[in-house]
Amino acid sequence: MPAESSAHASNEAIVTAWRAESARLVGALTRMTRDLDLAEDLAQDALVAALEQWPATGVPEIPIAWLMTTAKRRGIDHFRRAENLRRKTAELERAAAGEEEAVPDFDSQIDYIEDDVLRLIFLSCHPALTAESRAALTLRLVGGLTTAEIARGFLVTESARGQRISRAKKTLQEAHAEFVLPTGTERAERIDDVMAVLYLIFNEGYTSTTGQDWMRPDLANEAIRLSRMLVELAPNEVEVLGLQALLEIQSSRMAARLDDRGAPVLLESQDRSRWDAVQIRRGLAALERAEVLAAGGEPVGKYFLQALIAAEHARSARAEDTNWRRIAGLYDVLGRAAPGPVVELNRAVAHGRAFGPDEGLAVLAGVDARALRDSPLLPSVHGDLLERAGRHKQASVAFTEAAARTSNESERAVLQGRARDNLSWS
Repeated sequence: MPAESSAHASNEAIVTAWRAESARLVGALTRMTRDLDLAEDLAQDALVAALEQWPATGVPEIPIAWLMTTAKRRGIDHFRRAENLRRKTAELERAAAGEEEAVPDFDSQIDYIEDDVLRLIFLSCHPALTAESRAALTLRLVGGLTTAEIARGFLVTESARGQRISRAKKTLQEAHAEFVLPTGTERAERIDDVMAVLYLIFNEGYTSTTGQDWMRPDLANEAIRLSRMLVELAPNEVEVLGLQALLEIQSSRMAARLDDRGAPVLLESQDRSRWDAVQIRRGLAALERAEVLAAGGEPVGKYFLQALIAAEHARSARAEDTNWRRIAGLYDVLGRAAPGPVVELNRAVAHGRAFGPDEGLAVLAGVDARALRDSPLLPSVHGDLLERAGRHKQASVAFTEAAARTSNESERAVLQGRARDNLSWS
């Protein structure tokens, strides 16, 4: 293998190891130092050392052990240089001495370290932060993404995203956010916040709000990876399993959402043979686990219900086989469990498919248009239902309005195409 290819392969292996281990590393270091900024700096130092040494020595059998040992040694060096040398050195050396010996035998530390990851997830999704800041900090601290990668994912400049991450850390500091696992009601509320962040990240990857691309698979895939991690940390939470199931099943369609020219393909026109069968099986398995827990009396919520809806699509070999009456019923339940304008839009679509476009339009009439005044969703759904009702001129107007509202160029092209198609019918 040429030297350049070998170096590239080595760097890919390092990045993969970093993605898998960074959350545990930063979490453990935050627990030891009680300083999030320092913990991240030490983890980044360990990554730099890996980039320098692993191409020559190979990726260690247990990467987290190597990274942890390197980071803790850098931490000890840092505190030795610090003004409060004696106290901090003693604290960190005691922490290191208590764990250093066990690091190569990582399995003996797994429960403790995994708790660190859960603490880190809760910290990243602290209620003092905005939704966007939570998403950025989660991708940085838990996902191991660089500021540049996060900036590309959300189509902002690297400096702007870096400033947002810095402000988020400062906000946590000012809020005296503690690196602890919340309990009781607070834990339930914070898990909701965590899931909302992962869902936000996935949706931005699945259908981009701005830019030229219809999707950003890297963001969607990272949200799925984090949802799997959350299931490992909270395996008996119905909603956590429901979220994983939903994201897996939704993501299974991504290869079919673009045609050979890169143009978007809507759900009912997709070649379902291109759906990822492995992801569907993984999603359905998570959903089955959630259903068992729900049958035992565990409460269910919006992610579980949406996963049930996604599963109806996944189990239908052809679009015409879709059980829209079942889906409409599930959306009725979802509308009561988690009311909101977007749910009502989807309920209108489902009722339009199950009982005819006039039924869908009746549901749509009750949607709060003010809550969606800048979104293309309402006129897009309106146009779809009008088209199905044969009211093509009105449908064309609705699709034109939707196209004017979107900031995504691929979505705009689809909506403009539907506006033209309906105008030709009128």
